[in-house]
Amino acid sequence: VQLQASGGGLVQPGGSLRLSCTASAHIFQVNNMGWYRQAPGQERELVASIWKDGKNTYYAGDVRYRFTITRDSAKNSVSLQMNSLKPEDTAVYYCNTHPPLAPYWGQGTQVTVSS
Repeated sequence: VQLQASGGGLVQPGGSLRLSCTASAHIFQVNNMGWYRQAPGQERELVASIWKDGKNTYYAGDVRYRFTITRDSAKNSVSLQMNSLKPEDTAVYYCNTHPPLAPYWGQGTQVTVSS
């Protein structure tokens, strides 16, 4: 079962996007969740994660204070609010459990930050 991220697009530097991902209950309710990204020519990296109780979060250094990860237990969904976007945020963004499980990698959603 792949997890499908949505909400990407083309945005100007300084703009905002909100990514969303919905998982089945048996995946979402027992796992910490994470957002990952992969830029061209680079390895996939963890951007942010949130504990299954929603009380603890982690952010990679370069997105801290710009991105916010949240989860909605009623909808079995995890979101990533991205503000003050920079060209270096351009990448394909994926959601998965944290740590990630191979079967859950989906196609991701493209985020392009460019003027």
